[in-house]
Amino acid sequence: MASNKKFIIDFDSTFTQVEALDVLGEISLKNDPNKAEKLQAIKDITDKGMDGSLNFRQSLEQRLEILEASKPQIEALVETLKSKVSKSFKRNKEFLEENAGDIIIISNGFRDFICPIVEEYGIKPENVFANDFIYDESGKIIDFNRENVLSKNGGKSETIKRLNLEGDIYVIGDGYTDYEIKASGLANKFYAFTENVARSKVTAKADHIAPSLDEILYVNKMNKKFSYPKSRINVLLLENIHPIGVELMKQEGYNVEEISSALSEEELAEKIKNVSILGIRSKTNVTKKVLENANRLISIGAFCIGTNQIDLDTCTKKGIAVFNAPFSNTRSVVEMAIAEIIFLMRNFHDKSLGMHQGKWDKSATGSYEIRGKKLGIIGYGNIGAQLSVLAENMGMDVYYYDVIEKLALGNATKLESLDELLLTCDVISLHVDGRKDNKNLIDAAKIALMKKGSYLLNLSRGHVVDIKALKAALDSGHIAGAAVDVFPEEPKNNSEPFVSEIIGTRNTILTPHIGGSTSEAQVNIAKFVPGKIMEYINTGNTYNSVNFPNIQLPFLKDAHRLIHIHQNEPGVMAKINQCLAKHEINIVGQYLKTNEDIGYVITDIDKAYSPEVIDAMKDIPGTIRFRVLY
Repeated sequence: MASNKKFIIDFDSTFTQVEALDVLGEISLKNDPNKAEKLQAIKDITDKGMDGSLNFRQSLEQRLEILEASKPQIEALVETLKSKVSKSFKRNKEFLEENAGDIIIISNGFRDFICPIVEEYGIKPENVFANDFIYDESGKIIDFNRENVLSKNGGKSETIKRLNLEGDIYVIGDGYTDYEIKASGLANKFYAFTENVARSKVTAKADHIAPSLDEILYVNKMNKKFSYPKSRINVLLLENIHPIGVELMKQEGYNVEEISSALSEEELAEKIKNVSILGIRSKTNVTKKVLENANRLISIGAFCIGTNQIDLDTCTKKGIAVFNAPFSNTRSVVEMAIAEIIFLMRNFHDKSLGMHQGKWDKSATGSYEIRGKKLGIIGYGNIGAQLSVLAENMGMDVYYYDVIEKLALGNATKLESLDELLLTCDVISLHVDGRKDNKNLIDAAKIALMKKGSYLLNLSRGHVVDIKALKAALDSGHIAGAAVDVFPEEPKNNSEPFVSEIIGTRNTILTPHIGGSTSEAQVNIAKFVPGKIMEYINTGNTYNSVNFPNIQLPFLKDAHRLIHIHQNEPGVMAKINQCLAKHEINIVGQYLKTNEDIGYVITDIDKAYSPEVIDAMKDIPGTIRFRVLY
C-alpha cells in the first residue's frame, strides 16, 4: 500500500459478519425467560442506530441496559467473533498484516472484544479506537466510559480530527456513522461495505458500494492475492435454482442474478454478454449462438444430470468449463421408477381416475405383482445400476443393455443387444443420455419387438421415445401401460401449457419432468454444482468437469497459480516454460492434462509476476484462455 493512503475500517458488520452486541445478547441472555423479546429489542435498537434514525449514545445506553453482561461473557464473545470475521477479510489476511500500520479501526463498539480479534490480523492495539466497558468488582458491566469521544454522537469524526492523519483517507463501513466521517470533510472516499448487511440510507450516500474487501483493493489497484475480485464475477441463475445454491454463490462474494424461468436463445444471447458463471437446469439451451456472445463466461453449471442442452464442443473451444450433478438426484429418479412400475402393473392410475369420476371398479383383471417379473434397463449408468439393485431386492429379475461395457451388480444379467432386451422383458425402463444418436431409440419398430402386455418407462430424455408410436401401441393394447416424465417439447416454465398427443391415453402416467425433483435431490445438486464451480475458479481444479481434462490439484501455499488453456497441439508446453524462463520465473509445481481438443496446464510459481509475463503467456500460439488465480 502506498504510504499516503490510510484506511479507516469499522468493526461490527464490516471486519466481522455480525454486530458484536447482538451476539453478546445471545450469550448473556441465554437463560432469560424473555430472551426472544430482548434480543429483538437489541436488534431493533442496533438498526436504528446504524441507519441514523436513533442517536448513537441513546442506542448504546438502551442496549447495555438490556444485555446485563459480565466479563466472562465478553471472553465467550471473543471466541465466537473469531469465527465470524468477514470472509473477504479472511481472504486478504496477508494484505492486512503487511499494511497494518496504515489500517486504523475506529468503532463505536468496545476495545474489550475488538482488540483480540484484529490483533490476529496484524493490527496493533494502538491503531484501535473504540469504547471501553466499566465493570464492578464482580466483573459485571455497569457502564461505559462516558468521557470517551466514541461514546458520543459524532464520535468517529471527532476521533479522525484528533488523529490528524496525513494523506488520503478512505473509510470502509456499513453504518451511517461511517458516512458521517466523509460528510464532515475528513475523508476522501466512503466505501459502503455490503458483504454482510446493506442499509439503503448508507449505500445512497456512498462514493462506492463495496460487496467485499476484494472490490476495494481492486479499484485501488492494491489486490496482490486475487487477480479479479469476486464481486465482479456476475452469476446468472435460471430455472429456479434451489435457494441453497443461490446463497452459496452469494456467500462466495459473487454478484448473483436469478431468473425463475428458462430464456429463449435470443434472450440468453443478449443476457450472457456480461456473465461469468451461468447456472441452468434442463430447459435452457446454451447454443453456439449464445456462446458466441459469452466473452466473459468462465464456467457453466448444469443443476441436473444431463448436459445435452449445452453445446459442449463450443464451450471447450472457448475455454468454458462445464460441471453437472451426475449423482445428486440418482436416488430420487430410481424411487420414482420403482413407484411407477408398481402403479402401472396394478393399474392404479386408471383406477384412481375412475374413483375421482365416481366409478367403482373392484377387479383383479390386469393387476400384477412385480415379484418375478423381468425388468429390462436400457442404460446401466448411475441411475440404471441403482434401479437394478432396488428392483432385484423387490424380487424382480433384472436384465440390462448398455453400449459401454458395465459390470453387473447383484444378479443382473447383461444382454448383448437392445432387441434381445425388448423381446425378453415385461417392463422396459430407459436411462440413457441425451446424445443425438439416441433420438427415437424406441420407435415403432422397437416397440413392436416388446412383449404384448409389457410396460415402458421413460425417465431419461424426451427425444428418446417416438411419442406417436408409443400412443399407437397403447391404444392398440400392445403395450399395457407407460410412464413418461420427459418429452420432445416441454414448456419453458409453469405458466406455459403442456401439449402432447399422449394426453388422455389409458394407463399412462404423465409427469412434468420431475424425476429428480425432490427436496433431497435439489439440496444435493444445489450444494454440489456451486462447489465444483467455486473450486475451479479458486484453485483451478477441473475434477468432475464434463468437457475439460480432469485435474485434482494440491492446496497452494506461498505461490502464485497460473492457468493456461490451449488447443491440443505439439509444443505449447515448451513455449509456456520458455516464456517463464525468459522472465527468470522459477516453477514450483506444474500439472498438465489433455483431451482430444484442449490442453490444460496449471503452473505454480514462487515469485511475483509482471504484466509482461501475462501478455506473453496470452500471446502463445494456440492459447484459448489464460488467467491468474493469485
